[in-house]
Order: sequence, then C-alpha cells, then structure tokens
Amino acid sequence: MQSTYMAKPAEIKRKWLLIDAEGKTLGRLASEVAALLRGKHKPTYTPHVDSGDHVVIINASKVVVSGNKAQDKLYYRYSGYPGGLRAVNFATLMEKKPTEAVYLAVKGMLPHNKLGRAMLKKLRVYAGPEHEHAAQQPEKWELRG
Repeated sequence: MQSTYMAKPAEIKRKWLLIDAEGKTLGRLASEVAALLRGKHKPTYTPHVDSGDHVVIINASKVVVSGNKAQDKLYYRYSGYPGGLRAVNFATLMEKKPTEAVYLAVKGMLPHNKLGRAMLKKLRVYAGPEHEHAAQQPEKWELRG
C-alpha cells in the first residue's frame, strides 16, 4: 500500500515570483498571492508545512477595486485605549500607504496562526515598479483571469 506524500520543510524548493499589480482587482490579486504563499500551486502541497514561494508585488499603488469600495471600504485599527478606534477608507489609505491595502488583503486570506505568519514573511509589496530583489531573479507570474 502506498502512503500519502507529506512534504518535509528541508526538502522544499522555493522560487521567487514577481507579480505586477497594475490594473488588477485587489481581492482577486490577494487570493492568488495567498495561494502562492501557501504553496497550493505545487503538486507537493502539504497543509501543515509552509511550502510556498516568495512573492514580490510591484505597482501596488495601481491596484483597483470595483463599485463604491474606494469610498465605502474601511480599514480599522485600535490602539487599545478608550476612544482609540481609527478608521480610514480605501482611497485615503492608497494615498498614504499604497502597499498596506495589498498587504492586509493577502494577510486576511492566509491562516491566522503561526504558519500563516511565517508565510506572510515571504511577501514583499512595493508601490512602484522598482524592487530590490533583482539578485533573487524572480520569475514573472501571470495571474489567472
């Protein structure tokens, strides 16, 4: 009887992938990036092992949302003090920190545990077309759809 293959952390081969976010829809981009970080695109995917690749996202400031989300979508942060809840809409967030919207969207689609935090460390987001990972020779990755 043949047993199910389980990837071991030592035998995982990681690649570097480059994704251009210009004109892409935020949620569709984030869901595919989350799958790449988890390693779901590989035949050796194992749920309890971080088998994903490193992902570099460029042009994060040119990502789009549909409908009225630019004004209606809110991002919250809480200081922990009474009256310390702050909210900012998508349009304002894109002006001030364009990388944050993409980062938070991907973060929300990863597991909310130690494994998810380890996967998130392999994500690099840049607002413009420049990135500092040329030495890793990232492969250009075309998104589905």
